[in-house]
Amino acid sequence: MNLRPLADKVIVASSNKEEMTASGLVLPDTASKERPEQGTVVAVGPGRFDEDGEKRVPMSVKVGDVVIFKKYSPDEVKVDGKEYLVLSESDLIAVLEK
Repeated sequence: MNLRPLADKVIVASSNKEEMTASGLVLPDTASKERPEQGTVVAVGPGRFDEDGEKRVPMSVKVGDVVIFKKYSPDEVKVDGKEYLVLSESDLIAVLEK
């Protein structure tokens, strides 16, 4: 099953990272209830309509971009056993470029 976002929505696969304390203990991602703030875009909607409702405003991200987003803005969705985050383009803060 595929997710096809609508309007200015973006589907992101979160980047779960384990953290290590100064003493060398590894904290799994489940130790913190905070959502990751970084992920990879896996699907992008067609864009929202402009104020007149006549033209679509193109999206500024594309599939494969690594993005930084607001911590509490995503909605979580589980499809085929995988968890994804759904965000509005306005909730994205930046694209990480190499």
